[in-house]
Amino acid sequence: MSKGIVISLYDFTGEACRPWAEAGYECYAYDIQHDPDDEEYPDFMGPRNSGTISYIHADLHNHETLNAIQDEFSDQNVVFGMAFCVCTDLAVSGAAWFAKKAEANPSFQDEAVSYAMWCAKLFNSMHIPYFIENPVSVLATKWRKPDYSFHPYEYGGYIDDDAAEHPRWPEYIAPRDAYKKKTCLWTGGGFVMPTKVAVDCEGYHGNGYSTAMMKLGGKSQRTKDIRSATPRGFAEAVYQSNKGEN
Repeated sequence: MSKGIVISLYDFTGEACRPWAEAGYECYAYDIQHDPDDEEYPDFMGPRNSGTISYIHADLHNHETLNAIQDEFSDQNVVFGMAFCVCTDLAVSGAAWFAKKAEANPSFQDEAVSYAMWCAKLFNSMHIPYFIENPVSVLATKWRKPDYSFHPYEYGGYIDDDAAEHPRWPEYIAPRDAYKKKTCLWTGGGFVMPTKVAVDCEGYHGNGYSTAMMKLGGKSQRTKDIRSATPRGFAEAVYQSNKGEN
């Protein structure tokens, strides 16, 4: 019997859901990359409906889709929410391209911000703890300042030594998430920020930063997926701090 429902938006890998699913929660990972007709997903994800994680195709930049999700779960036992909003038009690391994007669509950033705000509205309507994740971005100026920030290595201690190596992308992601990548969280509904249990990252390739950026070239979707993968330690820490009494 399910302990409750967890909703994760803009979530391709489902990694953020994994600790919840393993504990018996019913998880739904929505992303436009999920093929509605393909039952065979990459090995690291398992079948399309893998145990208690359901990977659902959804265009989350369509307000009709967003409203449909809200209606579907309005009377369900939803206990936690997460959103990993697309950062392409938000992250300050891409500021060099903002002017060109604005020429094509003057409201491109306002539109991107509106989706993050909708996620917050959805989760607030459900009265559940939640977080919205983004790198350092214009959400801080066009919406509100983040409530928290962290680096992956600060939660690497939640990964056991015997599971140190990343199971999916060991050639790109440091063991036990021993790398730096400032990540911001906008939270609500009583979200509990986990206690940090850091691992040393300074000795990893000299500067503590992930090699993903150096090894992954181009702008392919695969590159984006790996660079934005939810840190395993952080995912476990969030579960441990927000699972409540279930």
